[in-house]
Amino acid sequence: MHKRRLGRTDLLVSQICLGSMTWGQQNTEAEGHAQMDLAFSRGVNFIDTAELYPIPPRAETQGWTERIIGSWMKTKGNRDKVVIASKVVGRTANTWFRGDRPSKLVRADIFDAIEKSLAKLGTDYIDLYQIHWPDRDIPWGSNPTRVGAVARRADAVGAPAGETPVAETLGVFEELVKAGKVRHLGLSNESSWGVMRFLAESDKGIGPRVASLQNAYNLVNRTFEVNLAEVCEREEIAFLPYSPLAQGYLTGKYDHGARPQGSRSQLFNRGQRYETPNAAEVLLQYNELARSFGMEPALFANAYVTSRPFVTANIVGATSVAQLDMALSSAEVTWTEEMQKAVDAIHQRVGNPCP
Repeated sequence: MHKRRLGRTDLLVSQICLGSMTWGQQNTEAEGHAQMDLAFSRGVNFIDTAELYPIPPRAETQGWTERIIGSWMKTKGNRDKVVIASKVVGRTANTWFRGDRPSKLVRADIFDAIEKSLAKLGTDYIDLYQIHWPDRDIPWGSNPTRVGAVARRADAVGAPAGETPVAETLGVFEELVKAGKVRHLGLSNESSWGVMRFLAESDKGIGPRVASLQNAYNLVNRTFEVNLAEVCEREEIAFLPYSPLAQGYLTGKYDHGARPQGSRSQLFNRGQRYETPNAAEVLLQYNELARSFGMEPALFANAYVTSRPFVTANIVGATSVAQLDMALSSAEVTWTEEMQKAVDAIHQRVGNPCP
């Protein structure tokens, strides 16, 4: 398992990062521990989590994923060997994160989040602390293929105040870094403008410099390549793609409208991002392409993401050890020019149906 530098930092992270969003809901504590055992035995040293997890977010389960990671590290006594990435929620009307109020990216809320995450993880610091989504009122994922009117968030009765300035949020992260609670800052679900705005403020001496960006990236969503790839390359920001399997739609298990018992699509009504017009046909094309190369669609889709030259670490997720084993094996796949040309030929025809 190759290690790569996380942006300009001194952190070396495995080319595959272990995602954890199912632990505490679809997966038990023991199953989460088993996944971490397997991943670390194969050379992984990087785990991604969030105060929000597990998914779907619920007040009853919120924070359980961090607790499971914390109990594993306590059992193993290996905190010094684990690179932990967690996230603070962006602006949300849900009150269960802060206990009695909506949340936004201001000092009181970020400090509340970090203290709770540190306690659940059983650690004094988080290596990479990420903003889960922006404070701004923009489409989820921040890189849509179409937009309507773009306006700044207005104040509303009973809602938090308007947008929190980036400089204000960065100032809070500067406090966290100086206090030793956070080593590095990362962004997630962010746009090119957003990344550059954070960099502009840090270039003025306000807060820490952004080290990484975590956005969705897969065969049916290559929007990162349009502008963000250049931003990350030139600014030396690590790219940590999530959802390489498009929430399971690139495994083939949902082909032809199938909904297997116990699958995320069958359990939760959260697949809209991958159920857009024409998406089913496009997903089937990629899954059949994988089979034409003699590969399982899940292995093919993960190998595509893992092999990209602009990817620092592919964040993989699984609900079983067998699924995780296949995801980890993507690091061993030789991605050929023939495969890339075949993928690009489909993409040329269909673009990004699931941004």
